[in-house]
Amino acid sequence: MTKNWLHQRALLVATATMATASVSAVAQTSPASPAAGPPAATPPAATTETQKPAVAPAADAPPPGYWIDGIHLSAQLDAGVIFNPMRPSTGLNFGQLFTDHANQAQLNQLLLTANKPLDPKDPNFQWGFKLQFLYGSDARFTQFLGELNRVNPGDRYQLDVVEANVLLHLPYLTEGGIDLKAGQYSTPLGYETIDPSTNPFYSHSYIFQFGLPFKHTGVLTTTHVNSLLDIYAGVDTGTNTTFGPLGDENGALGGIGGFGLNFMGGNLTILALSHFGPEQPTRLLSPLGFNANGEWRSYNDVVVTYKATDKLTLVTELNWARDAYGFQNKPVNAYGVAQYGSYTLTDTLTLNGRVEAWRDDNNFFVTSFSGNNDPVRFQQGLPTVSNAYSAPGGSTTYGALTLGVSYKPALPAVTSLLLRPEVRWDHSFTDNNPFNQNPPARTKSTSNSFTFGGDAVITF
Repeated sequence: MTKNWLHQRALLVATATMATASVSAVAQTSPASPAAGPPAATPPAATTETQKPAVAPAADAPPPGYWIDGIHLSAQLDAGVIFNPMRPSTGLNFGQLFTDHANQAQLNQLLLTANKPLDPKDPNFQWGFKLQFLYGSDARFTQFLGELNRVNPGDRYQLDVVEANVLLHLPYLTEGGIDLKAGQYSTPLGYETIDPSTNPFYSHSYIFQFGLPFKHTGVLTTTHVNSLLDIYAGVDTGTNTTFGPLGDENGALGGIGGFGLNFMGGNLTILALSHFGPEQPTRLLSPLGFNANGEWRSYNDVVVTYKATDKLTLVTELNWARDAYGFQNKPVNAYGVAQYGSYTLTDTLTLNGRVEAWRDDNNFFVTSFSGNNDPVRFQQGLPTVSNAYSAPGGSTTYGALTLGVSYKPALPAVTSLLLRPEVRWDHSFTDNNPFNQNPPARTKSTSNSFTFGGDAVITF
């Protein structure tokens, strides 16, 4: 069984599912029946998993998948396409990493998960774990350095470990105790996530793609001081890193710190987190006479979630990223805001909107990659295929408006189906014209980009 055959079969399954769901959309009015699972008291996720789905499940409902003696198993497939009428000669949608290939259907993820979640209602000592593996085009960007990115680095579809950690709930020090996560895990920073089923859109925000880390290797604690306040603290090897000369771009540690606030019975929450530590590669800075371990980068993010009514949820995200070395040993900054709105029309249909503005003041953060292994090589300080055209934006303020729907029909043979059609407009508020580039002359580059498409997220 060849990999190409697997790609084609996965894409055909997703396409057929989208077509079937579209035909039945008018008649479908009730949500999918929940899969057989544990008693309602069993939680859907550990409390240290701070991300929230775009459409919240019913209270205490188990997540899609199968339960065996308290262990949750699931398989999730995400495939879609983004159309670009300008048909850039690079084949890439600049400003979009995970949906970068214009006018091409692709398998973004086949996500396999096994986990034993913690129960936030149980005050006693608990243990759990989470193992999550990804195969697909998204793995090009989420790789842990020096790990599975060495298996098939030239392929668009790659293997990746998203999560491999143990979880503990320690009933000490405070009334809510301490949750501890040790191993490899997705970053708690930000609103959007690697897992597509928790996001309102197929395409990602500038903040998620360029202003935040994706994953960490280390230890993260969440101290539940009381019903109002959580304190986050952790130490790790850095952004998307593991250990060793290929697994970490330098020899210094990083860390996470911040807090979460819970108001109005959970209808208003604030999550303010920072990740800090050196992120520049030693092999790049040492020949220039600089110490990579002393050039710090910080990612700072605040997410305010307000459930205004039973139907309307508003999310505001503020972001600031800073690198001390930056460009030619000059500090660089990027900062911006993203505003989300979700309005539930029925049990199966939600309207979603996202408007954002993000400033890259020295052409440092926003980029695109034409080589499948370029994201990993770039982080390691190695030459890339796309060096000449990786960052055409210049010092630019980017804006984007994305509109779409989340449609969750009930279908037999699957535990969950999510369809997310969208339209998106990107704009550069300068004269750099970074979109729809046509290297080497870039004669067709523009200050605007219009794309549309969508995906299907199927959980078994």
